[in-house]
Amino acid sequence: MHKYTNRLIDETSPYLQQHAHNPVDWYPWGDEALSLAREQNKPILLSIGYSACHWCHVMEKESFEDEETAQLMNRLFVNIKVDREERPDIDQRYMEFVQTLTGSGGWPLTVFLTPDGEPFYGGTYFPPEDRYGKPAFKKLLVMVSEYYHKNRQQLEENLDKIREIMARQRREIKGRHIPDTEAWSQAVQRLTQFYDALNGGMGQAPKFPAVQVFSLFLRKFAHHGDKQFLRMAEHTLQRMANGGIYDQLGGGFARYAVDEKWRVPHFEKMLYDNAQLASLYIDAYRLTQNPFYLQIARETLDFVRRELTAPDGGFYSSLDADSEGQEGKFYLWSKDEILKILDDETGRLFCARFGITDGGNFEGSNILFVSKSFDELAAEFKKTPEEIEALIRQARKKMLAEREQRIRPGLDYKTLTSWNGLMLSAFAAAYQVTLNPTYAAVIDKNIDFVRRNLYQSGRLLHVYSKGQSKIDAFVDDYAYLIQGLLDAYEALFDEHYLQMAVELTRRANDLFWDKRHGGYFFEATGKDQAKRHFKSETDASQPSPTAVMLHNQLRLFHFTGEQLYLQTAEQLMRKYGQKALENPYAFASFLNALDFYLSQPLEILILKEDQQRFDAFQKLIFRRYLPNKVVLVQTASSKASMGRPLLQGRESMEGKTTAFVCHGQSCSLPVTTVDGLKQILEKN
Repeated sequence: MHKYTNRLIDETSPYLQQHAHNPVDWYPWGDEALSLAREQNKPILLSIGYSACHWCHVMEKESFEDEETAQLMNRLFVNIKVDREERPDIDQRYMEFVQTLTGSGGWPLTVFLTPDGEPFYGGTYFPPEDRYGKPAFKKLLVMVSEYYHKNRQQLEENLDKIREIMARQRREIKGRHIPDTEAWSQAVQRLTQFYDALNGGMGQAPKFPAVQVFSLFLRKFAHHGDKQFLRMAEHTLQRMANGGIYDQLGGGFARYAVDEKWRVPHFEKMLYDNAQLASLYIDAYRLTQNPFYLQIARETLDFVRRELTAPDGGFYSSLDADSEGQEGKFYLWSKDEILKILDDETGRLFCARFGITDGGNFEGSNILFVSKSFDELAAEFKKTPEEIEALIRQARKKMLAEREQRIRPGLDYKTLTSWNGLMLSAFAAAYQVTLNPTYAAVIDKNIDFVRRNLYQSGRLLHVYSKGQSKIDAFVDDYAYLIQGLLDAYEALFDEHYLQMAVELTRRANDLFWDKRHGGYFFEATGKDQAKRHFKSETDASQPSPTAVMLHNQLRLFHFTGEQLYLQTAEQLMRKYGQKALENPYAFASFLNALDFYLSQPLEILILKEDQQRFDAFQKLIFRRYLPNKVVLVQTASSKASMGRPLLQGRESMEGKTTAFVCHGQSCSLPVTTVDGLKQILEKN
């Protein structure tokens, strides 16, 4: 049925499968392609992207499906396709080069390499004709090939310069001191200068959620009561949830907004964004008790359960930006469509609520965003706000059902250990505040999936797709999964989850720790030395794995009393402390972990005797904003086998569920009532 089929047909990555019928003679990354380049003395054209990427699809359609372009590529280059999500190590290495070369990066990533894999030229998207200030792709192919073959001396000189520049960039961060509370506070304060007071969020368009920054703002308010930080966080969360970046029918967030008002999304929906945002909205609920934030988190997790969860419990990676070859088509509406689906009054109400116009608010169509509040609509339509809310709720259900009949965006069905760990944390947080057994079932099933498919013979793997598990896990896989397991323990108090977190932390420290300089390599230290330079130290769209490992070690120290965890954490805080103070935006997740350390977290021990009182204690603890705490539960069978010495030897009072709260080296008297525990928590 297909005119062309290349080697990507045997790959399990949905992104690589998308390119399996290009006329380009694509190779997956591996020895076969690299050896061929050396044998034929051809440069390598490396193209990196991911399945939900709109501009990746554009470049494929314009260039990789074009026979004339493909013939040029096949004649002049050995062509390699890489899924950035499947091989983040390769992506990070060459993205660093392109960002250094051009000052920016993104996907598709297009890099030209020597047969030994050294980059000498690159960029992102290249158009088929000269435009956007970029050369036509076919013209570029000829120029790069001629340069490689005819200017070898200049090429070697440039490669030496590139190696020197990259080596300077990779110099080790060398700090000596752990910042104190005042320095932490000043660093968070400095972040306010980047805040968009008009629209919320950090900086200008395009707008990314910056989850770790707003987590810091919630902590800052909780510590010092400075309301500007709560206002900034709430303003941003409300603008995002009411904007087009949020799916007003089906729940869930797009990756970012292309405009400053959060109205026009880049339509792909990524698992990692929705995991982090659900957790952040739950924290905002804990701090403010505003049910709106919990509603957004629940709708987001409903979307994940409905559209990004496999029958076996794993979480899929993403939904495409495109459907039917058009960006965002699945999510866009005309006013006429809406008025045909809904009755006259409800249709007019729906259009008023979500900013629908005759001419459209986006390229002739309409993106749904909250244009008017329930109170404003109540005045306009002569109804109560409660009546308006009920009508809108029914209309959303009807519109969602109608949308389900459309051709859906492509699903990236591979399961990544790292992103599953982030989503595990989100479901754990949701269970903590709701005690909804549906969330508990999701947690248990996901961890069982990871154990069966991604944790083999004590070894963690990175990706599962089409029944195959492969690629040794990277440090972010370990970091996010350990965090997810600790959160799952503090939701369901299954000691196996805590034990698994301990085992994975031990292995992560063996595999990734830099014994010479401290910190974590992205790849295991037994791998090729040329790749080992990379350390994932700063936040990007996901939190820094180094910072998450720091937070994990601190939590495990308080769970277990094992000094090695504290020593490792303090080494990380000394190494990166000064850099975090200088660049708090890039090190926001590090500063969140540092706050946990500086605050001397509460250690809450619950001796569980009866379920009813235990549930009441859980609700009290987890429905309030207490980011700096660990909670251990001892039952008759566990006897706090993993507990710190400080917490051992405790006995329940009169056969009732009993709690102790410790801070520093002192512990409260035992309490058996919700009011008694509430008084202690409020005091601390």
